[in-house]
Amino acid sequence: MDDNANPVTRRVTLTTAAGAGLLGLAVMGAAPAGAATRPTLRRGSTGAHVVALQNRLNLLTYWCGRADGTFGHLTQQAVWALQKVGHVSRDGVVGPTTWGLLDRGVRANPRTTSGTTIECDLAENTLMLVQGGRLRYTLNTSTGSGERYYSRGMWRTAYTPRGQFSVYWRFTSGWQYGSLGAMWRPAYFKNGWAIHGSTSIPAYPASHGCLRVSTSAMDKLYAEGWPVVGRKVWIY
Repeated sequence: MDDNANPVTRRVTLTTAAGAGLLGLAVMGAAPAGAATRPTLRRGSTGAHVVALQNRLNLLTYWCGRADGTFGHLTQQAVWALQKVGHVSRDGVVGPTTWGLLDRGVRANPRTTSGTTIECDLAENTLMLVQGGRLRYTLNTSTGSGERYYSRGMWRTAYTPRGQFSVYWRFTSGWQYGSLGAMWRPAYFKNGWAIHGSTSIPAYPASHGCLRVSTSAMDKLYAEGWPVVGRKVWIY
């Protein structure tokens, strides 16, 4: 279990103002300036403030890989996930509003209270990995766009099904190619719907119905044994 994973009981869990301030300063201690002078960060930013950002994101379950001081793809994905949970503009930019979410310790709130589950909140478009009733990771995901598309001789609507399912089959060796595009190591939970890696995971619903995450995130999920056959997938 992750020593930093705490039980959550609200849609957005906030620490007290005093506690958040102390925790934020402790985690962001590598940054050369205080909260009032922290710079606005975006993709392409580098330096100590980015390291502090990455450490804080990982601490709050918004996985962004190793804190390497470069605001790249995975950090952008994590910032989007945080902004979705915090119900602020999903612009991927870490300015005063998003720094505030980090300082207050905003976390997602999964519904699973025991056991291990992969959850997807369609309203927020986030994927939550819950182990033993505790939130381990919160990932940006892109789900069904609601748009019409033509496939196999007929028009269809892109949507992600709601309900409780289980992983029943996996393609683990790399890219799987089909009529709707390529999927990285998909784990199927209902008919043709799967959780899979992609090179395009925007901050809004854009898929044909699958749950897209980054290819790096999908590799991490496999490395830690999340998408095993029989794993519960709860979409709501």
